[in-house]
Amino acid sequence: MKENKYRTHHPVDLKEQDAGKKVRLSGWVENIRDHGGVLFVDLRDETGTVQLVSNDDTIFAHLTKESTIMIEGMVRKRNEEDYNPKIVTGTIEVLVESLTVLGKAKNVLPFEVVTSHEVNEEVRLKYRYLDLRNKKVHENIVFRAKLLNYLREKMNNMQFTEVQTPIITASSPEGARDFLIPSRKFRGKFYALPQAPQVFKELLMVGGFDRYFQIAPCFRDEDCRADRTLEFYQLDFEMAFVEEEDVYEVGEEIFYDTFSHFSNRTITPRPFPRISYKEAMLKYGTDKPDLRNPLEIIDLSDIFVESDFKPFRGVTVRGIAVSDIGNKSNAWFNEVVDYASSIGMPGIGYITLEENGTFKGPIDKFLTEEQRTQLIETAHLKVNSVLFFIADKKELKASKYAGMIRSFLGQKLDLLDPNHYAFCIINDFPMFEYDEEEGKYDFCHNPFSMPQGGLEALETESLDDILAYQYDFVCNGNEMASGAVRNHDVACLEKAFELVGYTKDVVKERFQSLYNAFQYGVPPHAGMAPGIDRMIMLLKDEPNLREVQAFPMSVSGQDLMMGCPSEVTEQQLREVHIKLR
Repeated sequence: MKENKYRTHHPVDLKEQDAGKKVRLSGWVENIRDHGGVLFVDLRDETGTVQLVSNDDTIFAHLTKESTIMIEGMVRKRNEEDYNPKIVTGTIEVLVESLTVLGKAKNVLPFEVVTSHEVNEEVRLKYRYLDLRNKKVHENIVFRAKLLNYLREKMNNMQFTEVQTPIITASSPEGARDFLIPSRKFRGKFYALPQAPQVFKELLMVGGFDRYFQIAPCFRDEDCRADRTLEFYQLDFEMAFVEEEDVYEVGEEIFYDTFSHFSNRTITPRPFPRISYKEAMLKYGTDKPDLRNPLEIIDLSDIFVESDFKPFRGVTVRGIAVSDIGNKSNAWFNEVVDYASSIGMPGIGYITLEENGTFKGPIDKFLTEEQRTQLIETAHLKVNSVLFFIADKKELKASKYAGMIRSFLGQKLDLLDPNHYAFCIINDFPMFEYDEEEGKYDFCHNPFSMPQGGLEALETESLDDILAYQYDFVCNGNEMASGAVRNHDVACLEKAFELVGYTKDVVKERFQSLYNAFQYGVPPHAGMAPGIDRMIMLLKDEPNLREVQAFPMSVSGQDLMMGCPSEVTEQQLREVHIKLR
C-alpha cells in the first residue's frame, strides 16, 4: 500500500511507547508559545492535538495560527511535571526536525477557533469553515453523521425501503410558503422545492411499496427561529395497509432506541403517553407540552360565571396551583407579573392559601365563601399554595397564555429534570380551524389527513367538531415528528378541500398526481416524519438547529459565507422570463 505523503500518524495514534519513533504529521497550527527560547506549537487534526517542540528558532519562524503544516520529528516522553491531562497525548511531544507550510493563514484571524462558539453568530457563519474547526462545533457534525448511519441501519432492519424523491417538483399548498423556481423552457411557469415529500411518499404507497423511508431535505420559505430553518432534514417514512397505532409503534421504537443509544439520560418508557389535542391545550396550554414540568392547568371558568370580579365574569379562566411558594418575596411575584405583561397579558392574578384557611391577595375580596371552597377543592390547594389566574375572552388565547405561564413557572422554580427525555404523543387534532383574519375555515394540520368518521363526518358534523387522524411526537416541549393517517378516499379528499374553499377542479389541478393515482387502487396508508435536526439538537443540548447543521443560514435567512441571497444578471432574468418590479 502506498505511503501517505503527508502523514504516517494522526496525533491521537501516538502513545508513550512510541517514544523514539520518527513520525510525519500534518494538521493545523492551533497555538504557538515561546518559553524562553524553547518554542512550542499545538498541532491539531480531526482526531486530536499533540504538542510540537523545537530548540531551533528558525523552524517555527513566521508561522501563523491556523496554517496547515507538515512536520517530521521524533516522539519523546514529556517530563512528568509537564504532563497535560486535558489532551490524550498529554504525556508525550514531538521534537520537530523539519517543517513544511502547506497552507499559510493570515496573521489576523476573524476569531479564535478554540472559542468560536462564544463569538457572534453572524461572524461565525460568515467564516463557517473556520468555525467548523472548533472542537465542539466539529463534534456536532460528526455526531450527526453517526446518528444518520444509525437511523438508516434501524430503518433497514425494520424492513423499510429507502427511496429518494425529487427536489424539483410542483408547488403545493401544504401549510407553509414554497420556494419557487422559474422555468426557462416553460414561460411563466414555476417549479418549487418540496416542503416535504408528502405527495411522493403517498404515490409510493400507490406504487406498491409496503414501507418507504428516506433522509429527506425539506424547504420552507418562512422566518427562521431557534427550532426552524429554511432547509432542514427529516426521517420521512410511510407504511401501507396500517392504522394509527402501527405508526405509533414504529415511531416509539425509532425515538426510544435512538435516544437510548446516544444518551445516558432516562427516557419515557414505551408506550409513550397518548394525549388528545383538547386535553393538551387544557392541561398544558400547548400542543407540545414539556411533561418534565409537573404543573398542570385547570379550568376555573364555571366558578366565575356569575362572579362579582368583572375581569373573570363569563370568560375563560384558567388556574395554575403551585405548592409551598406562598412565602416567596414580592420581588419574586413581580417577576411573574412582569413576564405576563411581556407576553401580552393585561395582568395576572394570584392568591395564597394561609394557615387559617383564608386567602391572601387582592382578588380574595371579590370571592364568595362558596367560590373559596370550590377553588380549594378544584385546585387541591394546601396551606402556602399559590393559585395563579389567567383569563381571556377567547378560550384559545387563555389556554396559550396559561401554557406560557406554566412554562415560565417551571423554569423559574427549577422543576424540569435536565437528565430526562419526556416523550408523549399528541393526537386527535381538529381537522379544521377558523381563521378570523381570513374569515374562513382552513386545515388545522396536514390537509391530506383522514378525518375521523370519513366522508360521513364531513357531510354531517360541524367543522369545529371534526377530528382528524393526526398526531405529533413531542419531547421536552419540542415537536419531534408529525404524521397522519392519509385521506386515501377520493370523494372524502374532494369534500375536505371543498370545505376550505377548493373546488373539485382546483383539487384536480393542484394535486393531479394524487387525484389521478387514487383512481387506480390506493391502499390505506399512514406515516410520519421525525425531525433529524431537532433530534440532534436535543441530544447535544444545543439551543438552536443552526448549531447542528454544517452550513446553516443565519436567523435572518442569509448565507453570509456564500453571499446568498444574491442578485443575478439581467441575462439570467431574461432567460427565465422575469422582470423585477
